[in-house]
Amino acid sequence: MSELNPEDAKIITLARSARARTGAAEGAAVRDETGRTYSATTVDLPSLKLSALKAAVAMAVSSGAEELEAAAVVTAADAPDPDDLTTVRDLGAKAPVLVAAPDGTLRKTL
Repeated sequence: MSELNPEDAKIITLARSARARTGAAEGAAVRDETGRTYSATTVDLPSLKLSALKAAVAMAVSSGAEELEAAAVVTAADAPDPDDLTTVRDLGAKAPVLVAAPDGTLRKTL
């Protein structure tokens, strides 16, 4: 992750740690306009299903964030679901979405 700035590397690390801690399919983290970060994992309950990115955005919104500066998702998939990107764009129209492999290697920036 040497090509990343330290703040972007931090949200990938937070997403990766959350995923590893819970054994979830995905981990995500977002950074708001004040620099606060929120991390989350996939929620897969019988009555509630949320992707990690949607859960992280929901945490940011419920904490008062008005804008996102960046988002990261750690996943085995090639890319996040398009609905997840739409959710990030609701709060961060120009926020980069960093897509990383489970080992933390940056695959692409959307």
